[in-house]
Amino acid sequence: MSFKSTKTAFSIKNNFELKRAYLLFKLISYPFLVGLGKFLIMISVKLRLPVDGLIRLFVFDHFCAGIDEKDSIKIVNLLATKNVKSYLHYSVEGANSEKDYDDCLNSTIKTLEASIINLSLPFSVFKPTGYGSTILFEKKSSNVSFTKGESEEWKRIIERFRVTFSRAKSIGISVFVDAEESWIQPAIDELVEDMMLEFNKERPIVFNTVQMYRNDRFEYLKSLNEKSLKHGFKVGVKLVRGAYMEIERTRALKNNYPSPICDTKEETDIQYDKGIDFMFKNIDRFCMLLGSHNEKSANKAIDLATKNFLPKDHQNLSFGQLYGMSDNITFSLAESGYRVLKYLPYGPVKEVVPYLIRRANENSSVSGQSNRELDMISKELKRRKELKT
Repeated sequence: MSFKSTKTAFSIKNNFELKRAYLLFKLISYPFLVGLGKFLIMISVKLRLPVDGLIRLFVFDHFCAGIDEKDSIKIVNLLATKNVKSYLHYSVEGANSEKDYDDCLNSTIKTLEASIINLSLPFSVFKPTGYGSTILFEKKSSNVSFTKGESEEWKRIIERFRVTFSRAKSIGISVFVDAEESWIQPAIDELVEDMMLEFNKERPIVFNTVQMYRNDRFEYLKSLNEKSLKHGFKVGVKLVRGAYMEIERTRALKNNYPSPICDTKEETDIQYDKGIDFMFKNIDRFCMLLGSHNEKSANKAIDLATKNFLPKDHQNLSFGQLYGMSDNITFSLAESGYRVLKYLPYGPVKEVVPYLIRRANENSSVSGQSNRELDMISKELKRRKELKT
């Protein structure tokens, strides 16, 4: 499939939005400006300066759907006009108390319940460290014994997971559990697999997020398959490349252990495509969302679907991209009849600044990402200008 049509890619953006996107990606393409921008934004937030309007105008509205779930529904409905579905995520970070964790649960439940009246929201998502202490996840992952108080806290984490999936099942939607850093992921994997065993008997309610830039994740997919065969449950997987590369490598170097991250992007791409191959070979048990901004991976999945005679709208195959990025892939797939979703973060402007900074870092560091976006936007602006003349 070709992903070159700028008319298709930017069909829901007006000229102002396109020009703003061009300026944003142009700035992001300079790492120095990204660093300066991060510094100024963080200082402004800490000093409580009235910068919400500026952040929203220049950055927030490009990468985020709104300040709350009601505000975000406008974007959900707009995407739906192009056959693109969505999943909402309350992207406020920094939970560190039982009240924060309960607030995060309540926000997740609100996003789940938005699906009751909107069929364009077939999934939801939450971050495990929004439901419980990072310290507990790390201790559990390292097989360090809990204190009595920590054991009670861990039970509450389990209950928050269970409440989420119970409500999702009653509504009839599925939930992605975000991936975290490698040193806390084992506890998350174990907990998510327990929930798959409980909730995924008939259809995949619970999805784990698997980061294929980790050199052990292909083996993890194989172990999931074996467990599903043994225990009779469906496997839900959101397959991504990964989001914590610099953190992982820095920590490994500091603590003198082998980095869990593939040495090169090429190795990551190979791992990712191996994961696609493996899940297609076990498509009766695996329900996959391929979270990727990579055109080659999308075409690989399309080729495998064709060879396996899978219909374009097969329930076990979906594609996903972040809101504000790779619209050429999203809307081209949707136009061709494939199941496609956009990840829509939302939350108060200043509270989602950490998410916005990660997006800026990603576009600045990923080879060619900003340039690809700039090239597509430039072509579309030129095309529209020529139409008027």
